[in-house]
Amino acid sequence: MKIILLGYMASGKSTIGKELASKLNLKFIDLDDYIETQLGKTVPVIFETEGEIFFRLKEHEYLKKLLESDESFILSLGGGTPCYANNMNLINSFTNNVSSFYIKVSITTICERLYKEKEQRPLVAKISNEELPEFIAKHLFERSYFYEQASIKIKADDKSSEEIVNEIKSLL
Repeated sequence: MKIILLGYMASGKSTIGKELASKLNLKFIDLDDYIETQLGKTVPVIFETEGEIFFRLKEHEYLKKLLESDESFILSLGGGTPCYANNMNLINSFTNNVSSFYIKVSITTICERLYKEKEQRPLVAKISNEELPEFIAKHLFERSYFYEQASIKIKADDKSSEEIVNEIKSLL
């Protein structure tokens, strides 16, 4: 069994993934962490030294490698992963024991979460709080086409991580 969690940054993919992995006794993998381990560099350093195209190619390569493995796990994708290199088609081509979940949260919820942790998020660190909602709205508009291709959509606003984990478990 492979469970793929996708959605925008600060949607709760990692938190939910870790809790779900614990409840289902499965390995949790964060794709960005996996890439960093494989390449021996942080994602920001990879972007800076190798460029985004190199990163996206490696991201696709490692996603494919994980999906083709016999291992069971819960995989949290980076917010942009579904939008590049035909990754959603790749994910959806694995129809046996692969379920993808779009953790869908509102712009308001994303902003509330990001206001508290902007420094840890290079993509938004330099964006003012006033400009953040418009930035996120634009990004979500661009990315939602890909996110909506997930096999299951979970509306996560006003739900605890435990409620979301239980909802995912009930849908497996």
